[in-house]
Amino acid sequence: MGRRVGVTSTRHVIGLVSDTHGMVRASLFDALAGVEQILHAGDVGPDDVLTELEAIAPVSAVFGNTDVPGNPRLSATLVVEVGGVSVHVSHGHELGSPTPAKLLAAYPQRVLVYGHTHRQLITEADGRLVINPGAAGACRFDLRPTVARLTIENGVASVRLLALD
Repeated sequence: MGRRVGVTSTRHVIGLVSDTHGMVRASLFDALAGVEQILHAGDVGPDDVLTELEAIAPVSAVFGNTDVPGNPRLSATLVVEVGGVSVHVSHGHELGSPTPAKLLAAYPQRVLVYGHTHRQLITEADGRLVINPGAAGACRFDLRPTVARLTIENGVASVRLLALD
């Protein structure tokens, strides 16, 4: 009988946020408690939003169509490697009206995170994930505010949406 020695599970939990538009809800702190990193998919609002989120975990963010151009804390896009899984983050507005099909065609990474539409969405296609965590800021378009937790364990990505108060 064989035994696996020295094999450890690697588990990473990343908070996904978008469309805060200058608002950080108190419930967001509970929803993202314990994450090791936060990826913000744009329409951040003032820099104090990023500062507040950094109380939870380190934050990397992209700019959205309503963010002030030239902010050095915001990138056009982000590509990060987490637990052997490549993750692309952009706001989505660069594709016009973003859809999973457009994102899958435009970017090669295994996990694609975007915002812009304020509509939470999780789509799987050919072993890839497309995630819109929804809007975490003020309620718009009759949509409930949400964020997401992306878990990457042993090279496998899964995601869960969380409603905010």
